[in-house]
Amino acid sequence: MRSDGKERSVESGNFMKALSERSQHVVHLTHNDLDAAGGDAIHRLCYGEVFTIWSSVGKFSSLFNAVAGSPGRGDLLSISDLGCQNGYVEKIKKAKSNGWRVEWRDHHRWRPEEIAAVENLIDVLHVDPSVCATAIVARDLLPGDGTAAEIARVVCDYDLWKHEDPRSRVLGMVVMRKGNRDYVRDRLAEGVFTDPHIEKVYTDITREMHEKIQKSIRHTKIYGTKYRVAFAPLYGYPSETAHAIRDEMGTDIEVVVSAGGKFSIRSVPGISHLIAREFGGGGHPNAAGGNFPFGLLDKIAFLLLKRTRHFARLVEVAESL
Repeated sequence: MRSDGKERSVESGNFMKALSERSQHVVHLTHNDLDAAGGDAIHRLCYGEVFTIWSSVGKFSSLFNAVAGSPGRGDLLSISDLGCQNGYVEKIKKAKSNGWRVEWRDHHRWRPEEIAAVENLIDVLHVDPSVCATAIVARDLLPGDGTAAEIARVVCDYDLWKHEDPRSRVLGMVVMRKGNRDYVRDRLAEGVFTDPHIEKVYTDITREMHEKIQKSIRHTKIYGTKYRVAFAPLYGYPSETAHAIRDEMGTDIEVVVSAGGKFSIRSVPGISHLIAREFGGGGHPNAAGGNFPFGLLDKIAFLLLKRTRHFARLVEVAESL
């Protein structure tokens, strides 16, 4: 079964039915960005048929729980580009008891005690924050393979913000647009890094992106004393919006917030992941994501005023670090 590029829902009967009726012996539970697409391409180069589940950070726990609770039948559950969250030990135990082999490859930061808690339970656990998750997957699954190595190089260039290969920015931007993740993944598996469709989508995106970033900047609020913290509404392209705000306003931390309370955070000091963990999320030291618990009044205040009481709490957390 090919994934359809849409994030699957645990509550969806179609998802659970497809999972239980799968013919593939590898289930790949991964994130939903270019790093995930690169890792999935390498899984397919290695294993052929793969049942792919794209997941946001916020949906990871529930999706992991759903897969862990289903019959594994000796098949492989491979997790990549997703960091540990509360209850991860119990979910691994559940998966193992239901007949899954579990492998986890991640480049988010894990605490030593988090690794120690599962390293004797899990079949493979490789955590390396120095590279992108695709590079870990390539190193493990297809060492010495030229295509896998090139995929990893291009993906790491984008995911680690090296900006040395122009192809990486194009692919990273194209994957953001709904419906392109599977297409890019399939081209990468073929060793193709650009084509007319990818170039056209990128041209359309850059035009739209400039307009949305400027709209976010017009509504940006600055908080903080120890750090200069910017909060902006999200109209699209969170990473690019954050960096544009930093360039224009000289901020230390940028928080780009969606209407429902989900946020992306970027920071000059390496504390993004620590801040995000206080808001049900996680990520990297300089780039992470979390969720503000928006109630109805929060949503109305954010819609009308582009601010919320949760901003002050985030600043408090940031300046305590």
